[in-house]
Amino acid sequence: MLFHSPKLPAEIRISHLNARINEQRKKIAQTTASKFELLQLTQQLAKEARARKKNNEKVYVLDFNGDTAASAVSSLREEITLILATAKAGRDRVVLRLESPGGMVHGYGLAAAQLVRLRDAGFHLTICVDKVAASGGYMMACIASEIVSAPFAVVGSIGVVAQVPNFNRLLKEKHIDFELYTAGQFKRTVTMFGENTAEGKAKFEEELQQTHNLFKHFVEKYRPQLNVEKVATGEHWYGQDAIDLNLVDQLKTSDEYLLGLLPQHDVYLIQTRKKPTLGEKLGLQAAQMADSLVPAVMSKVMESLTKANASLVQLRDPKL
Repeated sequence: MLFHSPKLPAEIRISHLNARINEQRKKIAQTTASKFELLQLTQQLAKEARARKKNNEKVYVLDFNGDTAASAVSSLREEITLILATAKAGRDRVVLRLESPGGMVHGYGLAAAQLVRLRDAGFHLTICVDKVAASGGYMMACIASEIVSAPFAVVGSIGVVAQVPNFNRLLKEKHIDFELYTAGQFKRTVTMFGENTAEGKAKFEEELQQTHNLFKHFVEKYRPQLNVEKVATGEHWYGQDAIDLNLVDQLKTSDEYLLGLLPQHDVYLIQTRKKPTLGEKLGLQAAQMADSLVPAVMSKVMESLTKANASLVQLRDPKL
């Protein structure tokens, strides 16, 4: 099913995971199981369908694959708006599969704020981390009602880092002047091309510390069971260590977690797909045509080569 609004630059695709997986289960059973086992499976699927109808709880699954700029937030905000407009808080649940090593503060601050919308509305939010939720990624994860982590997923890294290359000495060697004009004492603290002063560096470090404090307070607010001062060192942890430190709540892959929900809940995957431009559509159609033509062309080429090879053999061997 597709949800589309002319105001949105993307399409939101909604898939019923129960139907998808049950169809695959039946296909496998039809090939490998006996008639009796197939009958048992049919009865089991019917029983699960009745349980889901009686339970009447829906689970909405979202994905967030974070880059440095947290650009996936543009899709996340639309998906969360759709859930808030249609789902029932207190009954329905949300699962976010999160993968992110962190990035820019303002980008991940906005992404975290989108998840706060769900929590403030009363939704139970589970965040599953299969690979990494570090720095800004963990800022998002800490908002969850529960954090589920794969055994070797990287979590934590509650810290702030900034790197600024400086080319001032190189410019001086080349006799190149760099002039910077500002209004306001700390409009610029450190720069790439100017000569950085001790006062500017101190102010820059002060700003980093302020950002780190905001990060710590944010984590402490949404995950009070965590000893923030103990883990806000910029370090990261895996598996059981993350459990022991209360960074996560249980060790499990997202696949295992969702599979456990399927018998009792209707689970829906919500995905945002950018609408292709006309040029992209034409390019895709051309690629599909090429894909369909290549096997036929290769077949003709191989047929011609085979015939040519047979002719050469006949010329070489007069007995043929």
